[in-house]
Amino acid sequence: MKDSSEYLKKRAFYDSLLTIYGRKPVLEALEDPSLPVHKLHLANSNRRDQLISRMEMLAAEREVEIAHWDRKGLSRISKNSRQDQGVALDLALPHYGTCEAFLRQQQGDNEKKPYELLALDGITNPQNLGMIIRSACAGGMDGIILPRKGCAQVDPLVIKASTGTLFKTRILRCETLADALEDFRKAGARVCGLSSHAPMTLAEVTGEASTIFVLGNETHGVSDAVSRQCSELLRIPMHNHVESLNVAVTAALISFRRQL
Repeated sequence: MKDSSEYLKKRAFYDSLLTIYGRKPVLEALEDPSLPVHKLHLANSNRRDQLISRMEMLAAEREVEIAHWDRKGLSRISKNSRQDQGVALDLALPHYGTCEAFLRQQQGDNEKKPYELLALDGITNPQNLGMIIRSACAGGMDGIILPRKGCAQVDPLVIKASTGTLFKTRILRCETLADALEDFRKAGARVCGLSSHAPMTLAEVTGEASTIFVLGNETHGVSDAVSRQCSELLRIPMHNHVESLNVAVTAALISFRRQL
């Protein structure tokens, strides 16, 4: 049975919700009129101080719904009871969604222009994740595939490291990266891993076909399951016996390779 257009529209909206937490990130988001805010969540146990009052005032001005929760309820929303500081905020970001929805949109696109994505496999350092997002946004990448498990999650450190570019970058969520990459390969995309022994260099990659560049864990690299989904291997030429680069630097080189 085919899903109705109304159901798909509703599902796409909820897939677009990004929940952030922490008093400073939430306040800054409420103060930014360009960010589409859906709902403000507050813990009943919050002391009504100047920051909370300011959030409530901004939400009222923007006609944003405010939901009050006990601590357990709020922790289910934020998914980080230790650091949420009693506040969370749902943002309805047009570029935030799922790999499944992205592929469905591509299949329905008559022009089917080639796209370029970064796929993150086990990137656990929030600083690195934020800098990768910043480079992808500035370099004009079409998005980042971010698994729900195994990678650093979007938190105040990531938002800070991305310097706000998180809200401008297409983030595609998936449950398992290997399975998502398999779906992209079946849809015609090439999946490129990085290897110092690869015959092809990064500079030789053209934009004629949809391409996904896989970036692995800061210490262990790309997992075996994800490696098996790579259809091609690329290398970044390096001198002076340097073996590897920081993953955020690699992301910048990929993102800007045709811009300079």
